Amino acid sequence: MELLRAIDRIYTETPFYGYRKVHQQLIEGGYSVGLNRVRNYMNELGLKVIYPTKKVCTTLAHPEHKKYPYLLRDLEVYKPNQVWSTDITYIRLDGGFVYLAAVIDWHSKAILSHKISTTMDSSLVINVLKQALERYGTPEIFNTDQGSQYTSHDHTQLLIDRGIKISMDGKGRATDNIAIERFWRSAKYENIYLSEYTNIKELKAGVTEYIEFYNNKRFHQTLDYKKPMDVYCNLQPQLLLEAA
Repeated sequence: MELLRAIDRIYTETPFYGYRKVHQQLIEGGYSVGLNRVRNYMNELGLKVIYPTKKVCTTLAHPEHKKYPYLLRDLEVYKPNQVWSTDITYIRLDGGFVYLAAVIDWHSKAILSHKISTTMDSSLVINVLKQALERYGTPEIFNTDQGSQYTSHDHTQLLIDRGIKISMDGKGRATDNIAIERFWRSAKYENIYLSEYTNIKELKAGVTEYIEFYNNKRFHQTLDYKKPMDVYCNLQPQLLLEAA
């Protein structure tokens, strides 16, 4: 049956998709099928979704650096460039660990910049921030954890000079930066763990390709099954032209 072949093909390409996203992909492909039917067919085919595990902490606070209050509690985030956040995650390769930093727009879930490095210092987070600022303008609030890379003078001064409000998670509260945490989960379980990269060159190419997919092709349930860059650029058309 063509529908079963289509479901199997979608799952093969995106094994991290549950039945709702598979259903949305089918609808975009011109199939007329109900959500429950897709779920039943996936069960019959034994197509199971990959689920994540816990995150490992990658940042340590510096006792002498200034810590800023968390500004996002109960804040309604309703537009692009209102809130950006950033984080670092580790990736294991054959030769050891490397570190991936990214900046995400909270409203649209779009990844605005990313960098991969063999070191986890302030230059990594400064470079990824500068890249986002150059491409997409200035956010109102920039949220980080309390790691020493983010509390360093060079990083905080870059934000202050741009008139950006600094927000920092509560100590040990990963849920305060939930937008980027969810992206790490997606990137690792939808690409990195499936690809088994062996060197940093392969990893950089693969992560760049995945972020292109994530921003422009991946459906997001929290966005009513829209794609991040569609949401971001729909309200910021000029930024799309400037980023091209």
